[in-house]
Amino acid sequence: MPSCAPGGFPVRVLLAAFPGDSTEWDRRMHTDLRPLEETIASHQPRLEALRQEMAKNIVGQAILMERLLTGLLANGHVLLEGVPGLAKTATVNALAQCLHLDFARVQFTPDLLPGDLIGNLVFNPRDNVYQTRKGPVFANLVLADEINRAPAKVQSALLEAMQERQVTIGEETFPLPAPFLVLATMNPIEQEGTYALPEAQVDRFMLKTIVTYPSETEERQIMALMSRTAPRPPLTAILHPENILAMRELVDQIYVDDQVSDYIVRLVFATRNPGTLAPRMKPFIRFGGSPRASINLALAAKAHAFLQGRPHVTPMDIKTIAPDVLRHRVLTTFEADADGITAEHIVAHLLEQVPVP
Repeated sequence: MPSCAPGGFPVRVLLAAFPGDSTEWDRRMHTDLRPLEETIASHQPRLEALRQEMAKNIVGQAILMERLLTGLLANGHVLLEGVPGLAKTATVNALAQCLHLDFARVQFTPDLLPGDLIGNLVFNPRDNVYQTRKGPVFANLVLADEINRAPAKVQSALLEAMQERQVTIGEETFPLPAPFLVLATMNPIEQEGTYALPEAQVDRFMLKTIVTYPSETEERQIMALMSRTAPRPPLTAILHPENILAMRELVDQIYVDDQVSDYIVRLVFATRNPGTLAPRMKPFIRFGGSPRASINLALAAKAHAFLQGRPHVTPMDIKTIAPDVLRHRVLTTFEADADGITAEHIVAHLLEQVPVP
């Protein structure tokens, strides 16, 4: 019996392997996916307008912007890591200006308290009652700037919010607004006054994106754009909450073939036990990705396909987004640290060794 796309659409059985060849996969998809493709195409002009609006304040960083949009459409939080001055915070601010959403920036510091983030109970002496004062986490878009500067108890205050989209203050639980997204930044080179993120906290992030230096051409453009004392004019908001929620519904309908699903599972299992696929990596892996890694890889790949205007996921979507989904979920051994083998190296090796459908 043939596989079925969302809504029961039959899909042609894939008979051969075309590793990473999106064009071939596109050709072999059944035409019954065309209605979904046309609906997805109708949203592309609005997304392109958002990219162009952000580009007024941000030069380069195309991958960073795409990963932020991927997290937004896949309902997944994003952790940005890079040295100071690479426009991590500026890019998040630009995205926030382009969305009709409530935005809150929280500067994480060693003296920050959980109540400063999620809110607390405040005693009202006039009425002799405690009243709930909600914190900045109740915004649609929350920027946790330099998240590793706050101690673990503050970072852990985000766990319930990030996973269950709710916050408990005292004995009462409050739902968070929809959409809700945490975008966090961290500096990988400065260790003084910083705290390691708890593993449970790191795993809540769908994506961990490494922000790199711009090219020479981009840096000249950045210098021409930003070397002035006058502030940049505010950007125009492009997307409303209903636009984002409608796009998320379409992302849920993106078709994932059984062979692609198997590929996702093989990749995640290879991070736990390389076995015969990548035996060289076995001494270097302490813990691999949990089932949350498989879920997030499938969701992120569907959002990536949506951003490319396709109604189905290809193996290239998986290979493109997998490093951002897996790099923070692979814990290395002391032997790996001694040999200079990072999680980045392990994920790259697994992507080379795991057979592509």
